[in-house]
Amino acid sequence: FPSSSALIKYIRPVFVSRSDQDSRRKTVEEIKKRAQSDGKWPQIMIFPEGTCTNRSCLITFKPGAFIPGVPVQPVVLRYPNKLDTITWTWQGPGALEILWLTLCQLHNSVEIEFLPVYIPSEEERKNPVLYANNVRRVMAEALGVSVTDYTFEDCQLALAEGQLRLPSDTCLLEFAKLVRSLGLKPETLEDDLDKYAASAMKMKKEKVDLKEFSAYLEFPVSHTLESMFALFDENEDGIIDIREFVIALSVVCKPSKTLETIQLAFQLYQSENGTIMEEDLAHILKTAMGVSQINVTHLFRAVDEEEKGEITYDDFHRFAELHPHFAEDYLYADQMGAESGLETSYLSAPNGICTDFSPENAEDKNKPLQKKRN
Repeated sequence: FPSSSALIKYIRPVFVSRSDQDSRRKTVEEIKKRAQSDGKWPQIMIFPEGTCTNRSCLITFKPGAFIPGVPVQPVVLRYPNKLDTITWTWQGPGALEILWLTLCQLHNSVEIEFLPVYIPSEEERKNPVLYANNVRRVMAEALGVSVTDYTFEDCQLALAEGQLRLPSDTCLLEFAKLVRSLGLKPETLEDDLDKYAASAMKMKKEKVDLKEFSAYLEFPVSHTLESMFALFDENEDGIIDIREFVIALSVVCKPSKTLETIQLAFQLYQSENGTIMEEDLAHILKTAMGVSQINVTHLFRAVDEEEKGEITYDDFHRFAELHPHFAEDYLYADQMGAESGLETSYLSAPNGICTDFSPENAEDKNKPLQKKRN
């Protein structure tokens, strides 16, 4: 049998590193080169969602296949099996267990439907995002499913394996969409975060209005900026704490690196002697989890072993190392049945395996953005 590397070389793929901006640029150039080669290269097959989903909807298509502005052949897949073991994402059983469950079935069916070739309009050729959205709509109609604005990065954020698991009603998914709409790109977010964090530290506890927020981000006032501002306008008094924006952006940048976000938050909230109080910890964790309320008393007292009424990041870090599941033990357990708005269950899994990101389980876009309130 040929090795996997030999098979990969045989299909002549275009390799890309998600985290390397230069790699992404070269990938786009290679796709354009092959697509516009007048038959010198065979057709390129691209899975435009860029990840595995549970087939409850089509998430946002990446624009790579649509940047060349040439016709595309949409292809849809169906798995009409009684037990769905094919749709595998990050959650649920591992790959070997999925393989075993699949082999235990008498047969596994797959339907492949080639839809009519989609020829882009002049407007679509100039706008790859519009082109991608229109093709996605055609494919969704053929599959009989909805579309959603969730992206690969949203899936990573929602299912991140950090020590703070995001609850199903988190507003951070909405925040992540606004970040993208504003024009902040995933590949440059960490550099942006460093810039905004440094600026926020100079501002300390100072609150800003919409005009000042616009100047801080160096983006003009727009509907997107107003929506983002509203997300952090706790008391609807027209001012926000810029530190909360920085914490939320850190979670979106590094969803699995919980302690890095908390360390940054301590730097933003700590007093001159490097300590924070229980109220500060509540602000930090509410923002990091995107919820309206949270009870941190149990956690704070556990970290504050000497009962000083204040803790340092070193105190918190030592505690987190001794209690790697501190969120489950000291946060989620306290919120069970509480009116805090913090839900501990994952989003529903219609096939028993994969999280459902369908629009029916997402917050209605016409509703006001969930605000964090004290």
